[in-house]
Parts: sequence; C-alpha cells; structure tokens
Amino acid sequence: MRIPPERLDQIINRFAELEARMASGTLEGDAFVQASRDYAELEPVAKVAAQVKDMRGEIAGLEDMLSDPEMKAMAQEELSAITAALPEKERALAIALLPRDRADAKPAMLEIRAGTGGDEAALFAGDLFRMYERFAADNGWKVEPVSMSASEVGGFKEVVANITGTGVFAKLKFESGVHRVQRVPVTESGGRIHTSAATVAILPEPDDVDIKIEDKDLKIDTYRASGAGGQHVNTTDSAIRITHEPSGLVVTCQDGRSQHKNREKAMQVLRARLYEKTRDEAQGAEAEARKAMVGSGDRSERIRTYNFPQGRVTDHRIGLTLHKLEEVLAGPGLPELIEALIAEDEGKRLAALAD
Repeated sequence: MRIPPERLDQIINRFAELEARMASGTLEGDAFVQASRDYAELEPVAKVAAQVKDMRGEIAGLEDMLSDPEMKAMAQEELSAITAALPEKERALAIALLPRDRADAKPAMLEIRAGTGGDEAALFAGDLFRMYERFAADNGWKVEPVSMSASEVGGFKEVVANITGTGVFAKLKFESGVHRVQRVPVTESGGRIHTSAATVAILPEPDDVDIKIEDKDLKIDTYRASGAGGQHVNTTDSAIRITHEPSGLVVTCQDGRSQHKNREKAMQVLRARLYEKTRDEAQGAEAEARKAMVGSGDRSERIRTYNFPQGRVTDHRIGLTLHKLEEVLAGPGLPELIEALIAEDEGKRLAALAD
C-alpha cells in the first residue's frame, strides 16, 4: 500500500514539531503529559516514514545513475536491493498508520471459567491460567489475582486476575472465547479421550474517566464465603455480591478475608465489564468487521483446540495448527499464535482500506 509523499512529509514534520516542543522546556502539567503521549505514539511511525522517504529518494537517485555507463552496474545492484525491500517497509508503515483501538495500551482483566467437562474442565482452566501467567512473566507484566474459586481436584472453577504492563490488551485481546481440550484424564482407566472446555475473557481495564458508576445504581449484598473442600471457610459475612441495576451485571468476590478488599476487587471487575459492554455497543459495524477477521471474541465461540494425544494446538479462526502443545501451554509457544492472529487482523484491515 503506497503512502503519498505529502503524507510522509506530514508525519515527519509533525514529529519534528513535537520534538521541538518537548525540548523547549515550556510545557508543563497536562500539556506536557499530552505532548509526551503524542510523542511516544508518533515516534515509531515517524521513524518508518523517514525510512520510506529515504528509500524512495535513493531509488530516484540510483535510477538517474543508470544512464552513466561506469556507474550502471553498481547502481543496478543497489537499485534491485532497495526496490525489493521497499514494499515491506511501506507495508510496515501502512500497518503503523491503521486506526488504533484506544484500549490497546490498557491493562486487562483476565477471566477464566471451567465449562463443560466437570473436574477435567477445572484442571484445564488451571492449565490456561498458568499459561497466561508464564506469558505475562516473559513480557515483564504483573499478574495479580482478583478472585479465585478452586476446584476440589485442583485447577479452578473460576479465576479472575488483573494483568498490568505495556501493551497487555493489544496482545491478549484475541484470546477471548472457548478453549477446548482433548486428552485422557488421569482418572480414566480405559484410556478414552475426553473433551472439555473453558471460557476465557480478556477485558480492557478502564481509567476512572472511561467509566463512571453511581452508588445509587448498585445493590450490594454480603454473605458468608465458602472454600473448596471445606478449607479456609470464612466465619464472617465477608463475601460481596454487587449488582449494577441499570445493566443487570452481577459480580461476586469472596477471595479475601476482608469485606472491604472483596468490595474493592468486585468493583474493579464491574468497571472492566461495564467498559467492555459500552465498547461493544459503541463499535457496532466495527465489531462486525472484527468478527469477520479473527472471530468476535465472544465467549460462546470455540476458538482453539488443545489436542494432547496428537500434541497439537489449532486456532480455528485462522486455520493455524502448531505441533508444539507443551511449548504453548508452558508459555514460550503462545507468542507464535498471538502474532499470527494480530497479523491476520492487520492484513484484513489493510485490505479493507484498499477496497
């Protein structure tokens, strides 16, 4: 996708202006914060734009040299190399210029729930949580559990965690949906393969300015928490159930011993769910377009299968199969899937712009 020369100049000049303003020392407070944010967002785009402009300039200069018999051979060689490299650089610039989801830079709320499959589904939910924990660690992110409901055999009936760091939602947003596992449970004496499932939701965490919740819209109930297998059971009414009456959303939290802490965590989850709801409603046609790219991310949609007997992981949205199941579940293999999903999304959006 060829970016017009005037657009390249516009990007480069805008970045130079921001650079000069940042260096002037005249910016303070909110103006400095906004300029810093604009600078950070534009810097990688301006860098690629400058490279594209330089490469185009080199091509024009080399083409002029072709008329010189003494320089022709050298110019032809360099021209071939730069001409071959330019389309990929122009594509990188086009991708950098695609409209960004403003939630991409936000931290995210990870929710995993055991689905069909009983104990085996709970064990699989635990496998998925550990996979995301390791992936987060590899990216330098911090994972903080918000609420955990452990199953009696291990794993989780439900686990909610907050993930903070750089570009969390941008990398994880395509993980939402139904994850299916096919394997022989340890309790299966006949060696039969069982199919179980767990649902994953990745919700961007809103800033305070993104979502406002009125106290009058909340119904808050307290009750006595229960623990797995009768262990760690609270003897006080510290568990919290919050109902947001306008939306009908209900959030419960019983992980902490303190009613105050449970309320704080429940409100954190409620804000994330309300923000995602308002985003879905606002996107409309854009959400439909995204569904056509790599799936809607809806938790009712099966997106990936982890097949233990064959050692493979298949992402059904893009038809990608990797025969490295253990590596994916251990964390290091997950980036290959995530990068393929992001590339598919970018490719479809570029194609849509070209139509």
